[in-house]
Amino acid sequence: MAFYSTNDFTPDCSIGYLVRRSYQIGVAALEPMFAEEGTSGIQWSALMSLWFERGTTCAELARDLNHDKGAMTRLVDTLEQRGWLTRDRDTDDRRIIKLTLTDEGRTVADRCRVRVISYWNAVLKDWDKAETATMIALLRKLHVTMESASAEGVRA
Repeated sequence: MAFYSTNDFTPDCSIGYLVRRSYQIGVAALEPMFAEEGTSGIQWSALMSLWFERGTTCAELARDLNHDKGAMTRLVDTLEQRGWLTRDRDTDDRRIIKLTLTDEGRTVADRCRVRVISYWNAVLKDWDKAETATMIALLRKLHVTMESASAEGVRA
């Protein structure tokens, strides 16, 4: 059963529009916090992906963050130059270069993480825990549904 129709599909009820605008507003609010640490939002996201082991190579980070592979390599170069991660060849397959957070990288990522948590807590201060948990659960469900649709080649 279809939810949307041409009669009622407007930006104010479009999932894509609402998620994109929320993301844009969040990025605009968080970028200055990252700048204080000498980093950017995408660099922090890469550090967090490494921290939570969502990726351990440039290619895995690029997939996790939906970032161009070439741009991710340059981003990793920058993080390595700052001493926030190291590159090491995999012991089983020398073609693979593993990325690992350094203690300094973890410290920077954690300071930014504290600021991000503070931001989201301020934004959600008027939401009760159940509303926030429901929103997170629904966004996770949307994420899984969209990944499945993409893998199945679902198109309009």
